[in-house]
Amino acid sequence: MVAGLPFPSPNGYTATAHLQPGPYLQPGSNPSVLPSDVLIADRNNNRLIIVNPQGNIVWQFPQPGDLAPGQTWLAPDDAFFTPNGKDIIATQESQFTITEISVATHKILWQYGHPGVPGSAPNYLDNPDDAMMLPNGDIITADIKNCRILVLDPPSHTPLKVIGETTNYCYHQPPQRWGSPNGAFPMTNGQYLVTEINGDWVDELNLATQAIGFITNPPGFTYPSDTNEVSPNVFLSANYANPGAVEEFNASGALLWRYAPTGAEALNQPSLALPLPNGDVILNDDWNHRVIVVDPKTNQVVWQYGHTGQPGSGPGYLDKPDGIDLAPPYSFTMVHKSTMGLP
Repeated sequence: MVAGLPFPSPNGYTATAHLQPGPYLQPGSNPSVLPSDVLIADRNNNRLIIVNPQGNIVWQFPQPGDLAPGQTWLAPDDAFFTPNGKDIIATQESQFTITEISVATHKILWQYGHPGVPGSAPNYLDNPDDAMMLPNGDIITADIKNCRILVLDPPSHTPLKVIGETTNYCYHQPPQRWGSPNGAFPMTNGQYLVTEINGDWVDELNLATQAIGFITNPPGFTYPSDTNEVSPNVFLSANYANPGAVEEFNASGALLWRYAPTGAEALNQPSLALPLPNGDVILNDDWNHRVIVVDPKTNQVVWQYGHTGQPGSGPGYLDKPDGIDLAPPYSFTMVHKSTMGLP
């Protein structure tokens, strides 16, 4: 727990929309646009933090004493609360591991993969991305360089399901092959959206049968990242490029909305954008070292934590934030748990 700050409830968070912006938010930030606190995977600072709408850090991992002797924990790329809100599933892509962390105890409960050692055998990964827990306790992840989607079954270290053939060359032929899949996000119809980097594809996957539904391309993207569903037939994706963009589009590939500012506000390799209940979009602008909320009606930034283009670790600073989630009850898997398809 951060000294002097409240410990968040592991079972849910209270909306704090009435609060005024604190000193660590960027000017013009409006805390009321957020329904809850924000979980940030602050990759280059080797930490997870929870920031409230005012811009205060209310939880952080790891802190002194959190790691057991011999444990290492570096470079979190993505982090999502579990469907019960009590734990966090964090992916360390460059460390080839997936970790389950208790919010209340700050302890590592389970880890899949060998830190710093890539591979494709059981209990090995090669650039895993966006691991998240299903309501039954299984974990789905895109295993980018192994060209496959995995379903894991904690505490086991043998995959429950492997979708896609592990090869040295990733290319688009779902579900037999995947062109470097970097995300598999649940849809409201029980299917999953799989984003493929190679060829810029977004595919609808049935996790149980491995059947493929629609296949489309985000309009004008060079590196689509972490496509997810806003509402039926409305999808949201980030273009991991410099300058980058965020788009909404439909299953036919028709562009519905695009945020691609230029000049000082240009995005620099954003990797994840998520819809908020009020219609705004929250995203991590990785190499601008900030997390922002954008109002699609005005295309203006209405909330920002982090100093644009300035990495740091002090209050109000981030260093390549690479993943976000809202705190319960607005967290991604908690919102989707009633419709998440099972293997």
